[in-house]
Amino acid sequence: MNVTVRGAGHSGLRRQRGFTLLETMVALSILLGGLLSVAYLLGASLNYMSISQSEFICQQKAAEAVESIFTARNTQLISWSQIDNVSNGGIFNNGPQPLLDPGADGIVDTADDNAALPDAIIGPGPDGVLGTADDTQIILSNFTRQIVIQDNLFNNPNLKQITVTIVYKVGAYQRTYTLVSYISAYS
Repeated sequence: MNVTVRGAGHSGLRRQRGFTLLETMVALSILLGGLLSVAYLLGASLNYMSISQSEFICQQKAAEAVESIFTARNTQLISWSQIDNVSNGGIFNNGPQPLLDPGADGIVDTADDNAALPDAIIGPGPDGVLGTADDTQIILSNFTRQIVIQDNLFNNPNLKQITVTIVYKVGAYQRTYTLVSYISAYS
């Protein structure tokens, strides 16, 4: 068997080439776009985490308001007719109110709320023990709460609707949380 080799020089080999400048620029711009997307997602997730903490606070503060109304009714601290807004002869302030200490009656958003004591969240300090001198305090100054009582619901004078709306700011965002509950004249 006879084998013939043609072009005994280097003409049979391929020339090796590197990346051109244009190919390198396209690859770098794609990589940069991916990195910027990851950075944006990281920032958005951190913002969402801070919003979810505030949302949890809203849920608790709205539930606290409704519970204080039910407790006042059940203990007969207030009469049925007092479970209303001031504009309708009741005890609950009209319009959005800052979160304050509930005052002597223990009912939030009433005339006796203590403006000298804004509502706050108290957490354990560096020692990890709650109730010691190094506890941290977060004043809830970026929250407002509004309680609206609607009377004579469904043509029933013994049923009222309680709507608690909490508005808060987190960064550049203003958000609203609303809790609707019903209360009857009977405990």
